[in-house]
Amino acid sequence: QVQLVESGGGLVQPGGSLRLSCVASGFTFSNAAMIWYRQAPGKSRELVALIFSNGHTNYADSVKGRFTISRDNAKKTVYLQMNSLKPDDTAVYICNTPLAANTYWGQGTQVTVSS
Repeated sequence: QVQLVESGGGLVQPGGSLRLSCVASGFTFSNAAMIWYRQAPGKSRELVALIFSNGHTNYADSVKGRFTISRDNAKKTVYLQMNSLKPDDTAVYICNTPLAANTYWGQGTQVTVSS
């Protein structure tokens, strides 16, 4: 059974940092693309960062230079390092993997950026 479990969210002040983790199970993690999405109230779901199995990455323009996606295949974990956080980064951050048969989603972890 495919499972994606996020952690690391919380309350942080503007300019601060957080590192999110997503632990995967139930599929061949090393061959899979992994994606971080986010969704805030009143906004559409937004693709934040993508990492392919070959290590190639893509980022939303709104987070370029501030966020870094990475993966540890031995731990079957994908990370999102978030620096210089802004109030507009406040959202539920959701881990996703688009497998051939289905796309799978985690439960999400709340990130709140506020003073």
